[in-house]
Amino acid sequence: MKRLLAVLAVVCAVAIQGQQSPQEELPAYHKTPPAKGEVLQLIMTQKQLADAGFSAPVQIASYKAAAKNPGVMHQMPCYCHCDKGHGHTSLHSCFETTHGANCGTCMAEALYAYQMSQKGWTAKMIRDGIIRGDYKTMDLQHPIAVN
Repeated sequence: MKRLLAVLAVVCAVAIQGQQSPQEELPAYHKTPPAKGEVLQLIMTQKQLADAGFSAPVQIASYKAAAKNPGVMHQMPCYCHCDKGHGHTSLHSCFETTHGANCGTCMAEALYAYQMSQKGWTAKMIRDGIIRGDYKTMDLQHPIAVN
């Protein structure tokens, strides 16, 4: 009887595991900050954004956030999965062009990363929060102030 119960427990565990949805694939990011002396591509400036027709408060704030923390952005994945379609290597890549200004995911992640870094969180802590989906709580209609 014990053997039958053990077999049933294994069968149930396998059945339950098979019903769980697979975890979403982790997008590209860098595990460490840029190497000493490594120069990252520049984040677009507010003037460059305006010249390209982007002037919404959330667009401006997210690009400011990315520019203030390029090393942190370099270490973040981007869940719009632009690593697949655009060849981006991290969240930082999204703000080197106008891609970030067209994507709510990119903007929310950048503002989340900035806000958490202002609270003293490490890049790993911020990345773990992004992986959990905590960036989805950012209000893009009323973006945080980036100073």
